[in-house]
Amino acid sequence: MSWVWRFETASGAVVDPSEVGGTEFSAQGDAESWLGEVWRELAEKGVGQVFLLEDGREVYGPMSLAETTD
Repeated sequence: MSWVWRFETASGAVVDPSEVGGTEFSAQGDAESWLGEVWRELAEKGVGQVFLLEDGREVYGPMSLAETTD
């Protein structure tokens, strides 16, 4: 299995993974842990939302990378 993130701007335009350091993972947990470590950096590079894909199938998303102040 291959797990990857699809990156988009807040308006839904696709962001090239090579521009933001996207990579492929062998496990869902690894992909999610990586995102937890780098989401702020991705947001600074213009990524507004992400989708998790397994072998090209959308698992979930969109998940916003905007910080909230609850």
